[in-house]
Amino acid sequence: MKRFVKENALGLTFGLLFLVVLVGQAFAGLADYNQQQLAEGLQPIGFARYVTSASFGADVAENWQSEYLQFFLFIFLTVWLVQKGSPESKQLDKVGRESDKDQKVGPYAQEDSPKWAHASGFKLFLFSNSLGLVMGAIFVVSWVAQFVAGRAAFNEEQLGNLEDPMSPVQYLMAPDFWNRTLQNWQSELLAVASMAILAIYLRQRGSSQSKPVGSPHTATGDEN
Repeated sequence: MKRFVKENALGLTFGLLFLVVLVGQAFAGLADYNQQQLAEGLQPIGFARYVTSASFGADVAENWQSEYLQFFLFIFLTVWLVQKGSPESKQLDKVGRESDKDQKVGPYAQEDSPKWAHASGFKLFLFSNSLGLVMGAIFVVSWVAQFVAGRAAFNEEQLGNLEDPMSPVQYLMAPDFWNRTLQNWQSELLAVASMAILAIYLRQRGSSQSKPVGSPHTATGDEN
C-alpha cells in the first residue's frame, strides 16, 4: 500500500484536492445562492437540491471545459510550435510529428512498448493521437454540459422575473453563455502562455516542470 501511494502520489494528491475544493465550492455556492434567494424574498434551499441544480452544474462545467480546452490546445499545438528556452516545449529541431523511429512505433516499437504501438493503420493512428482526442472529447462534453445547465439556470431566472425563457439557439447567441465561456478561456490561455515563457528564465528546483537550476536560459525541452 505504501509503495502504491508513493508511486501514485501526484495523481492521488490532486484527486483529493479536487474533491476537497469541489465540496468547498458546493458549500460556498449554496451560501451565495441562498443569500440571493433571501434578498429576493424567496425561501433558501438545501444542500442536496443545490448540488443537483442547473446553477451548480453550470458553474462546475464552465470551469471543466476551459481546463480541458487548455490541455487539448497545448497537446496539439506543441506538436508543431516550439518556444526557445522553455521546458514546456520540444527541442527546436523536433518540430512536427517526428519519425516512427523517434516515436518508437511500428517496426521500431520495443518489447515493453504498448501493444498498439506495434500496430499499423487506424489502430496506430488512434493510439498516436489518443491523449489529445480524449482531452478534446472531454472539452466538448463539458462545453455541451455547460450550455445545457447554463440555459436551464438562465431560464429559471427569466421565469422568476416573469420574462420569456430562451430557446437553445437564442441562448447560444446570448451574452450570458459567451460571457461564461470566454472569461474562462482567456484565463486558461494566459496561464499556459505564462508557464511556457516564465519557465525560460525562472526555476523550481526538483520540479519536472522546470529546467535544472543551472541550465542556460536557451536550453529547450529536455536539454540539460
